[in-house]
Amino acid sequence: MKPQDIISGKSSLWIFGYGSLVWKPDFKYKRSEVGHIKGYKRRFWHGDNFHRGSDELPGRVVTLIEDDDAATWGVAFEVSGSQVEESLKYLNVRETVCGGYVTKMVDFFPDGENEPPVSALVYIATSDNTLYLGPASPEEIGAQIAMCRGKTGHNLEYLVRLAEFMRNSCPHVEDRHLFSIEAAALTVVSYLLAAQ
Repeated sequence: MKPQDIISGKSSLWIFGYGSLVWKPDFKYKRSEVGHIKGYKRRFWHGDNFHRGSDELPGRVVTLIEDDDAATWGVAFEVSGSQVEESLKYLNVRETVCGGYVTKMVDFFPDGENEPPVSALVYIATSDNTLYLGPASPEEIGAQIAMCRGKTGHNLEYLVRLAEFMRNSCPHVEDRHLFSIEAAALTVVSYLLAAQ
């Protein structure tokens, strides 16, 4: 389903970000809330040959994998009026430039006390994308991230900024997948710097 079909006739929309959107939305929005969605886990299982990698060395970025027992923390942005169309137009290029993404409406639970959930749009990279890399050990993923760079910047920046967001905005959440990959990638970088 296309984002335009989901929000047809709506004057406002929430968009949930769980990767680079948490620290670099790059679109205008009315307000943002830290919180989580249920039923999904964040994994560095998607390849990127544009923003954070190349055809020769694809980087790794996050996608969501269905898991009934999991929750994924991130940021939801409320867009309204002309921001709705503008943000979707922008995100269609940014999030689906490589294809293989689907959009879904999910319940987003803000972190604030007594705040009700809101319905939010989320972009998910699927396994039928040719760039989908699938699972690997934290060491393998970390080493790959440490070596890759794309048009938007180094893959390591993407990883470290996401980890920083989790530590600063969600300090009560232990994201083992994310933090183990960060540790592995930084170990590779330290080794490479020491070898110079």
